[in-house]
Amino acid sequence: MADQAVNVIDYPLYVAGKAVKTGQWLEVEHKYTHELYARVALANEQTIENAIQSAVKAEKEMAALEPFQKQKILLHCVKRFNEMRAELTEILIAEGGKPSKAAAAEVERLINTFQIAADAVTQLDDGRMIPLAVTAAASGYQGMMKYAPIGAVSLISPFNFPLNLTAHKIAPAIAAGCPFVLKPASLTPISALKIAEVLAETDLPKGAFSILPCPREHADVLVTDDRFKLLSFTGSDVVGWDMKARAGRKKVILELGGNAAVMIDADTEISDALVNRLIGGAYNHAGQVCISVQRILVHADVYAELKKKLMAQLKKIKAADPSLDSTLVGPMIKESEALRLKKWVDKAVKKGADLLVGGELNGVMFEPTLLENVDDSLEVYKDEVFGPVAIIEKYESFEQGIERINSSRFGLQAGVYTQNLNKMLYAWDHLHVGGVIINDIPSFRVDNMPYGGVKDSGLGREGVQYAIRDMQEQRILAIKR
Repeated sequence: MADQAVNVIDYPLYVAGKAVKTGQWLEVEHKYTHELYARVALANEQTIENAIQSAVKAEKEMAALEPFQKQKILLHCVKRFNEMRAELTEILIAEGGKPSKAAAAEVERLINTFQIAADAVTQLDDGRMIPLAVTAAASGYQGMMKYAPIGAVSLISPFNFPLNLTAHKIAPAIAAGCPFVLKPASLTPISALKIAEVLAETDLPKGAFSILPCPREHADVLVTDDRFKLLSFTGSDVVGWDMKARAGRKKVILELGGNAAVMIDADTEISDALVNRLIGGAYNHAGQVCISVQRILVHADVYAELKKKLMAQLKKIKAADPSLDSTLVGPMIKESEALRLKKWVDKAVKKGADLLVGGELNGVMFEPTLLENVDDSLEVYKDEVFGPVAIIEKYESFEQGIERINSSRFGLQAGVYTQNLNKMLYAWDHLHVGGVIINDIPSFRVDNMPYGGVKDSGLGREGVQYAIRDMQEQRILAIKR
């Protein structure tokens, strides 16, 4: 245990809606300075058991909440998060190493996500009439269908968007009427605990929520315990698919990252705005984004022009202090991840790839890197880099470019720049991804759109209304007149 630094804050965890300091602590370091930033209370097995029991007991009361009551809870969160903007932004910079502008944008998305959920509570259809008299035997029967909360849910959130991706689990759970237990990422737990602090001010039923930083060995019960009716996990594909295999009878929603590609067709203007958009998509938050631009596929007719402009602009950008407004690329989340990526890049260069820009590593500061002529069997090409590295390659025909995108085992989102409507529709028909983004990068996401992938990128969809439906089940009522 390191000596506790001056001004280090101790954060409680939340069990059944109550703040608890367990006496066991997880130290959270500032990801840029590496100084001790805060300590958060750690849950043990008994704490987690208490949380699960409380969530199960709260199922009936949560299910009984009226839409106006759920909306009031969500709107209180919107109000309080607005008041906490500066504090939440500072926390994201410190615990996550997120550049200042990106941190402020994430706080805005946190607020928007809760607002969208508050709106959805009163806008979603509760059910519909179903004609059952489709045969003579069913004559005189009328059917009605409604949505009912699925029950207690377990939620596991990642480090890279510790406010907004946590919000994408919590806000739909409240709107759906489901009590929940959430484990935040151990690298960035404070953001979720600040959300818990606000939830504790609301009229949520007793026991309806717990937010529990805990060691991985204790968190396994959140995956395997059948008292939970649903598991929602965001993280790596290896961990996610292993969880699904052990999740038992519960429903499983997985958002597992990707290997996102963007295609630049020959009819695209190679403008400064396009180049800057590609750079932002590939290198913001040090590339630690599930839909970060990893592969840039460029038609042969415009390849040389885009490559030249991209290299010239990228050479001006350096990894820097995330607290500065000018910073695009901050630190990677931990040194082991930076070293892993450095090995991938060096291996690619040794195997014949051209290092066009970057490649240098200093601690957790990985300079923005652009590679060309990369062997597609190497990790840096076929796996998720989750760091500030992108690959540029050329293609000859539109169909060939689509095939190159589809060659990945991932399928989260893809971007396609073209002015041809037929090509847009061809991409929509043939790309094996969860989202096709036309004339923009695959990193585009709005918080009400269905978001998720196919293949190794996961199961199910996030996006507030879609997540709400995942946390509910259809229930038929058949009446004989």
